[in-house]
Amino acid sequence: MRYAWLCHPVTVAGVVVLLINDHLLKQTWPGFVTGKLSDVAGLLVAPALLALLLPRRADLAATVLTGVVFALVKTTETGADLASQVWTFVGGPSRVLADSSDLLALPALALAWWVRGRGTGPDRRHVMIVTMPLAVLAVTATSAALGHPTTVAVEENDGRITVRTDTSSAWLSEDGGRTWTPTSGAYDGKAPRTAQCVPYQATRCYRVAANRMAVEQSDDGGHTWRPSWAASPDELERLSRQYEPHDRLESVALAVQHRPEGHVVVVANGADGILVRDTSGDWRRVGLPGAEPPEVDLALERDVALFLAACVLFGGVGAGLRRHAGVYTGFAAAACVSVPVIAGDPFDPGGFPAHVAGLGGLPFLAALLALPVSGAVCLGSAIAGRARAVPVAVGTLGAPLVYLSVYTPFQGWAQGTPASHAAATALAVLLTAVVLLAGAALVRNDARRAHLAGTSTSSPT
Repeated sequence: MRYAWLCHPVTVAGVVVLLINDHLLKQTWPGFVTGKLSDVAGLLVAPALLALLLPRRADLAATVLTGVVFALVKTTETGADLASQVWTFVGGPSRVLADSSDLLALPALALAWWVRGRGTGPDRRHVMIVTMPLAVLAVTATSAALGHPTTVAVEENDGRITVRTDTSSAWLSEDGGRTWTPTSGAYDGKAPRTAQCVPYQATRCYRVAANRMAVEQSDDGGHTWRPSWAASPDELERLSRQYEPHDRLESVALAVQHRPEGHVVVVANGADGILVRDTSGDWRRVGLPGAEPPEVDLALERDVALFLAACVLFGGVGAGLRRHAGVYTGFAAAACVSVPVIAGDPFDPGGFPAHVAGLGGLPFLAALLALPVSGAVCLGSAIAGRARAVPVAVGTLGAPLVYLSVYTPFQGWAQGTPASHAAATALAVLLTAVVLLAGAALVRNDARRAHLAGTSTSSPT
């Protein structure tokens, strides 16, 4: 019954709708229709998928739990934030928004329950082998982080500083850039001010550096210039992973304001928002006040972590095989390669290596078929080959540890700790090496004990 529910034509149709809608239609036609279509299809598929993880005769619990979790995510900021973190961890940078209007999709649970009642007949496990990975991919399809406006101009008038964007949004400060208030007003399109001298101090001037995220200053009225502020290489690396390639990551305009205690400089830093030099001379990146910046894209590091975790899982099990090692190794290699391909976006050629990017979603479809087949063959080989318990345990427990060892340092780097990508890489290598060496030692000791046991058994008495 449980497999029949997941393999029912209506549920399979929901899986297909989720895949097409979340990976293609939402990017092409974002809006109310594609958003609600995703909610309806997700509520149709999720109970059947969740039922596979719960004890038998828990279909009603799976349906109710799906509705409760959906309601909490859509009606509370805490639920939406937790869902965003989970989806980011599973599938890369994503954002889930609390929107009570999405509760209109809840009647889809009634359809899911109706489908369950008609999912009678024998468990179609051979169909489930293909359906389940598709369903998991569909349900965990990420919601892209929301786009952010780009600052394009700075205006100073009567002690008020206004930073305008390429949309109708703007920010206003009346205290020299210490606090900001959202306001409105479309940018008039005039050429922005890119250089200005300090009022009542004509020898000190500032200008934005051409095509860079940097500001220069002059102490001789503009005859010579030297760097005053520039984004560090690691800051630029993070920013390039937060925004799309077409977003402007450069300082584009500025304004200088005289204050009783000195002067301030406010810079429009393109997609990164607002940059402020306070009266003490310290520079501070403000960003877009009140707006949460996009998540740092760690897709490359995530894919490496997934690949190494898959290698540890299949490698650990394979190390304990007594027979069928050759067949197992070939299919295990195919499974390991398939994992990072499936983790990427099948409709985004940029998510694939350059030599396969031109093939579009072909590598994804091939991997989607190869992974369940390879996994099934490896499982059968492990059972038939009588894999020893210790290597199997090492592979099963070591895989998530390796994933965390590789991925966690880069998650910290995305938040600013450690400060450099090189330090995060070194930490990831160190942690991964410790896990791999510990696992290798356990497997080696188990192999030695198995060899000694076999030798003593075969010796004449």
